[in-house]
Amino acid sequence: MRFLNPTRPAALCLGLSLFTIASTADEPFRPEAGTFPALDQAHSYRGELVFVDHANRRGSIRVQGSGMFFRNDPHPFAMLPYGIVRYHDAPADLRDIPLGTVLHVRAFLPPDPTISAVPVLPVNNKSKDANHNRGTGIAPAENHVLLLEDEPSHCQREGLVWKLKEVDLKNSEGMIVARREPKEGSDENATEESMTFDAATRIWRGRECLLVEDLISEGTWPTSGKKSLDGQTVLLGITWKPTPDGVFTRFHISDIWLDDEAMQRAARNQTETHKAFIRSRWMPAWIDAVEYGKFGRAKVTATLFGGMDESLYADFKKDAPAMMNAVEQTLKHTHGAYGPAHMASQGSILEVTQTTGEVPLGSSGIQIHFETDLIIEGIRPGKVVRVRPTSWPKVQLPREEYLNNGSNMEERFPTPAIFPKY
Repeated sequence: MRFLNPTRPAALCLGLSLFTIASTADEPFRPEAGTFPALDQAHSYRGELVFVDHANRRGSIRVQGSGMFFRNDPHPFAMLPYGIVRYHDAPADLRDIPLGTVLHVRAFLPPDPTISAVPVLPVNNKSKDANHNRGTGIAPAENHVLLLEDEPSHCQREGLVWKLKEVDLKNSEGMIVARREPKEGSDENATEESMTFDAATRIWRGRECLLVEDLISEGTWPTSGKKSLDGQTVLLGITWKPTPDGVFTRFHISDIWLDDEAMQRAARNQTETHKAFIRSRWMPAWIDAVEYGKFGRAKVTATLFGGMDESLYADFKKDAPAMMNAVEQTLKHTHGAYGPAHMASQGSILEVTQTTGEVPLGSSGIQIHFETDLIIEGIRPGKVVRVRPTSWPKVQLPREEYLNNGSNMEERFPTPAIFPKY
């Protein structure tokens, strides 16, 4: 069986290809504004998503270490403006990922610690002792994320699958023993992992969503006891839940994709969810250059961020009308008391160009050249913006997703005063 998602954006494939040869950075790395960081400088870790602040593109992960997993404090992280989220091998927003999902992280030091949306830690924090475990720090200073992906996304990108060795079942729940290995061949260094499943585990086959009891009734799995699965190739969705018996770390299987069609359907559904989200929130980009004219006129060159579906980039066409608005590092719209369109610069796209060669992760490799007769303060070289072709719907955003004034820190990081008193 071969797992592959043919709908994956080409820009993402180009950007992620280096991860097959890159290793975790030995030295902490701090990205520079206006430059997409090199992939081989990213620090890698894995853990459970335990908190999400979707409006500010940040959250917390319980980082996996050698100690007792349940005792590890949640570790705050923030998405870089150009950071990419992948769920079910498709583009996603943080709001799409259920709490408890085990995620793979590629992250850097904060580009500018003075405006970090999460705590700034000592650069050597990942090597500090945690929970009395020597050298197993669980709070890396690299908490600004370039790539956040769930298990099937990670496996698809790396060319890996899970090979099931054995199932042990009682009362529609039990344990599966499996190894994560290359799709082709084997890995001598791969270790067996025991994971739990239960009656709520979803099993996907083609267009079907099966339950554990369905596999039992058709004889694929036993009614009770152990059965060899002979290295059956699947993709897994992995979460964490409290475990009995004092187990340090044991993960749980939320989903099993038995074939290629099932995984592609999951990816297609998530892609459509994300496309609708971006069309309502606008495409993020940063400003490469501004050529100022007279009386507020300007020509702006901007690079669109990567990781989106190709159909979204196709909507940016020469001579098409568009709107551009300033946003802060969390991609929240600024300069508008009534939403993103209130103070946005309006104009037309003069030209769309595509970078040739390899595109770094975080970039689409697409530049737009945009002309407006009313440039706003937030559109300056190095700043982050969002852009909307006027073919996309013009909607009003919920209050927590835009700012009246980006310089008001209490508005950027809401205090309890924003909540009504009863």
